[in-house]
Amino acid sequence: MPTEMPVGMLAEMPVGILAEMPAEMPAEMTDDELVAAARAGDESAFTRLFERHRRLVSRLGYRFFPRREQVEEIIQESFIKAYFALGDYQGGNEKSFVSWLARITVRTCYDELRRVQRRGESSLGDLTEEEAAYLNERLRDLSASGNVEGAAISRDLANKLLARLRPDDRLILALLKLEELSVAEISNLTGWTVAKVKMRSHRAQHGLRQMLRKFL
Repeated sequence: MPTEMPVGMLAEMPVGILAEMPAEMPAEMTDDELVAAARAGDESAFTRLFERHRRLVSRLGYRFFPRREQVEEIIQESFIKAYFALGDYQGGNEKSFVSWLARITVRTCYDELRRVQRRGESSLGDLTEEEAAYLNERLRDLSASGNVEGAAISRDLANKLLARLRPDDRLILALLKLEELSVAEISNLTGWTVAKVKMRSHRAQHGLRQMLRKFL
């Protein structure tokens, strides 16, 4: 199990991987094989895992944070946590590492959402008059479908709307509506029980409907 994060890798994570892969490392190595190599002390193996899955972590980060620097911090923090937790990784099938890394990333995003709320930060501000008018028009057209909240958060205004919700509500809606995950999948990612996910999903959607009423 790794005991120290490679200094060079830590410095390069926010802007991308610069290190070259050694010729002796075959390109077809699976994630589990790379994890095993990283556990044995091969730093380039974890670098390859970073290269391979950075986009996944970045995509999840952008579901919750609008600024590039915020997402870069999520990427760095998620991979640091993954590196030091390699000893706990179980593996076993093709998607094991992806699922494991996604869980770490989602929980990292959730922790950051809670930190931002505690500090009272507001990175997005209120809707402009133009945005409010656009949202009003779109929601009036879609309100008859009965899925107003789903239509609303699929728009470019998603981050501004979701930023007004509690961190756990925002997390649930982003995973449910934007990532289109099932309750069981969200339970796996968050570590919450299925019952808890269902309860929070109901509360989050109710909260979003309440917030959208002033536009309807």
